[in-house]
Amino acid sequence: MKKLISKAYKFSNSWTGTIIIVLLIIFFVAQAFRIPSGSMKDSLLVGDHLFAKKFAYGISMPHIPFLEVSIMPWSDELRLMDGDRPKRGDIVIFRPPHNIKQHYVKRCVALPDDELFVLDKNLYLHYSEGDDWIQKEFSDYELLTFAGKLWVKNPYMKKHAGIHHDEKIINNGRYPQPLFNVAPIKVQSDHYFMMGDNRDHSNDSRFWGSVPYDNIEGTPWFVYFSIDENWEIRWDRVGKTPEDLELPAHLDLAREIRIQEDKADHGIY
Repeated sequence: MKKLISKAYKFSNSWTGTIIIVLLIIFFVAQAFRIPSGSMKDSLLVGDHLFAKKFAYGISMPHIPFLEVSIMPWSDELRLMDGDRPKRGDIVIFRPPHNIKQHYVKRCVALPDDELFVLDKNLYLHYSEGDDWIQKEFSDYELLTFAGKLWVKNPYMKKHAGIHHDEKIINNGRYPQPLFNVAPIKVQSDHYFMMGDNRDHSNDSRFWGSVPYDNIEGTPWFVYFSIDENWEIRWDRVGKTPEDLELPAHLDLAREIRIQEDKADHGIY
């Protein structure tokens, strides 16, 4: 046993062993990501560097970092092993269906068989559990009866205070229509509807549809480094989980940052 442990220790100290261990961690445990856009402000900010929990929703097909080449290039599969599915409200890291070489970070707002529509920027959701369940679980929310069903208006804004709209983005023909209105749809089997918390500055499922389960990579674990546009380290965000960053103290500072940035930026990202 001691000889086996000794050999394993020596192997781990070699260049080959180190590379293999690092790749195994990246492939199956945790991978580093940087938030490049403001689509998740105020919850996650541009310049946040975080570790993703790769095993949160099963095991996705490992890809070589930076090159985004599958370790099985002869296969189109994006998943090695099934696991848990995303829950409503989860922040999810995934490969968008229109460009699987990229990673997006958004919030899951609807599960398979849920129905939704967007009207005047407001998200209306009819949960697959049905009207009786909706009446019980969302008695203190604004409900709408439409097409013989109950719909919950903006069901995530109370729990996730980082979700917001930009009052300067109005329906005047200058901005894409899905920001304001999306016709009623039903999420198909094993797919998930994703939206950014910075609702009026997010390229998400309103534009290109729901995300297949196979495309889902993981969920943000914690921020290991954060830097703003002036190259100043945001020490107050380091070591924090997404849940920590939704606490009032962090959200207040994030809102200040977002307001300053939104003054000059009206893009969709």
